[in-house]
Amino acid sequence: MDIAEDGKQHLFTSSGGGALAERMGIEITEASAERVVGTMPVEGNTQPYGLLHGGASCVLAETLGSVGAVMHGQTVDRPFAVGVDINATHHKAARSGLVTGVALPVHRGRAVATYEVVLTDESGERVCTARITCLLRGA
Repeated sequence: MDIAEDGKQHLFTSSGGGALAERMGIEITEASAERVVGTMPVEGNTQPYGLLHGGASCVLAETLGSVGAVMHGQTVDRPFAVGVDINATHHKAARSGLVTGVALPVHRGRAVATYEVVLTDESGERVCTARITCLLRGA
């Protein structure tokens, strides 16, 4: 997968994050190795009590962190990122609207990249903090 500057637009389409991200309504609005931003609707991604499902938060976090890892991986000639660890702390419930995730690098090495992803609700309150680590692989 080559995400050169002219190919970045593919990330901003609904299919840029993969089939699951598309089904969940994830949209990537900004993408670089230094920062990845995306949104996801709460509606359609809830558990039986009407709250944002914790697994949905993890899907958004892994999508954003993996995009950052892929973009970093290209700079070290390892353009494929495979998630090997994710953890999430859920701070507050979201019942409606959009959640926004911002992924920032914690570590960007030659073989491993780790991103912290903060999800906030529409009022800017933190809903979840996640950390995703990806193994970087060559073509």
